Amino acid sequence: MAEVTLREVTRETIWPIMLLEVAEDQSHLVAPNSMSIAEAYFEPKAWFRAIYADEDPVGFVMLYDDPETPKYYVWRLMIAAEHQRKGYGKRGMELLLDYVRTRPGATVVTVGSIPGDGSPQPFYESLGFVDTGEISGGENTLQLEL
Repeated sequence: MAEVTLREVTRETIWPIMLLEVAEDQSHLVAPNSMSIAEAYFEPKAWFRAIYADEDPVGFVMLYDDPETPKYYVWRLMIAAEHQRKGYGKRGMELLLDYVRTRPGATVVTVGSIPGDGSPQPFYESLGFVDTGEISGGENTLQLEL
């Protein structure tokens, strides 16, 4: 398997990251990377990275990172359609969780998941996230104790 890393999105790498897309039948489950990056630039608590497999961009992850609260929320996770089911999403999330564990007061990380066909909820549950039973913005809320 390729080495998976999280890398800062730069002027030189932004276009390949923005062009990554999920499968058409998944497009209702996650916002395009261009929208996520735009949101991140206007939210000071956004922490975002491209997911790379060796030297190839394969996905994107964004965290709401508020050490003052402390509140840590996986805002976005996407793996491009042609790179799914290769372990890149799992490894990207493991790296993201490793980062969260270094943050002040981090004891829980939260993620939302749109229910229905193709929902990523089983993926998050395989990483140890537990459905809280709460619904926020039409998404099931899942939490992982760190």
